[in-house]
Amino acid sequence: MNEKKIEQKLRDEVKRRGGLALKFVSPGFVGVPDRILLMPDGNVGFVEVKAPDEVPRAIQVSVHKRLKRLGFKVFVLDNIESITHVIDEIERGDDE
Repeated sequence: MNEKKIEQKLRDEVKRRGGLALKFVSPGFVGVPDRILLMPDGNVGFVEVKAPDEVPRAIQVSVHKRLKRLGFKVFVLDNIESITHVIDEIERGDDE
């Protein structure tokens, strides 16, 4: 399964649950996650989508840590089996 298919399944599941999976692009700020998930009840999380067995680049890891320090949930998703878990964690809305 490639990254594009994983990302499509993530978007479909978020939509099914009543949320938005917006493409996150921030000109001038390198390394932001691929998607920002906006879920019902104001729950927000970030998802970096990778092909199976790929890992984030160093700049991405740095940005993920920065977002986590700000209190956001950040996930790396490299398989469709983890989509439910990622969305569930974001929907919980509390600290991990």
